[in-house]
Amino acid sequence: MVLIRILKSWEISEHQTTPETAFLSRRRFLKTAIAAGIGATVLPIAGCKSETNSDSLSELIQNTTPLANIPRNPNFIEGDRPITEQSFASRYNNFYEFGGTKSIWKSAQSLPTENWKIEVGGLVKNPRIYDIDEIQTQFPLEERIYRFRCVEAWAMVVPWIGFPMKRFIEAVEPTSAAKFVRFTSFYDPEITPGPRFHLGDLPWPYTESLRIEEMANELAFFATGIYGRTLPKQHGAPLRMVIPWKYGFKGAKSIVKIEFLAEQPATYWNTLVPSEYDFEANVNPTKPHPRWSQATERIVGTGPALSWKRQPTLPYNGYGEWVANLYST
Repeated sequence: MVLIRILKSWEISEHQTTPETAFLSRRRFLKTAIAAGIGATVLPIAGCKSETNSDSLSELIQNTTPLANIPRNPNFIEGDRPITEQSFASRYNNFYEFGGTKSIWKSAQSLPTENWKIEVGGLVKNPRIYDIDEIQTQFPLEERIYRFRCVEAWAMVVPWIGFPMKRFIEAVEPTSAAKFVRFTSFYDPEITPGPRFHLGDLPWPYTESLRIEEMANELAFFATGIYGRTLPKQHGAPLRMVIPWKYGFKGAKSIVKIEFLAEQPATYWNTLVPSEYDFEANVNPTKPHPRWSQATERIVGTGPALSWKRQPTLPYNGYGEWVANLYST
């Protein structure tokens, strides 16, 4: 008897993950017009479909190390979309600290990742400063193939390596008063100049936040690697957030501080443009961005012609059965 397995909406097959060559660079251009103060506005990305790049994969993944014998989580390996090519993903990156275009991978190499420390504090029983090597030893690593959805209405499929955030919660033991968690990214104006085109001040450092119940969800992930290697700098080395049911801007990169708080904190894009980038930022095809629809998305980097196939956007990016219970309908 042949057993036919019906894939769940969130499952992604290994052969469908975004190839490593397609993932390592970010925004080619970000049409941004930021008014003075916090009256910012960010325009959608409309191009970047056919650009070719002679950068070799070895250049794109410089300063990374192969990660051997990392088990794949069987709950996150199958589905209906190809993995984005690594060479594309490695040069198509949003990392606003290094500029407002997708092609920031070269400038991101100035990020100093040696002797990286992560300060953990706030409403926890075990405040401390972690060394990144200690984190990768204390928390067993696994690979998960996740869909990645940008607020700009493009999407990838990425094989992340890391560990569930809930394991981190168990280690630091938040108090009952902790309701939110703030994540702060590395910032040094001499190293991370931000975009060249803006008016007024920007709310550096980059911060993001989750409700503690969101952080404790099985899907919430700290990534330390990608495509079988440690994270390249343009991906947010050495530690970044991966929240697959939310738009990508919710995933802070190059994290240096994690704070457990009683009140909802301010976050970067929600501070700049609250009418366009809300705090929750769950993927929702029925809730359009003020300047473009979220009903469909472009799958980037798939196929030799980079056809940017358009397809319907799934609620919660296809992960509703994992996270819908976190939100009132």
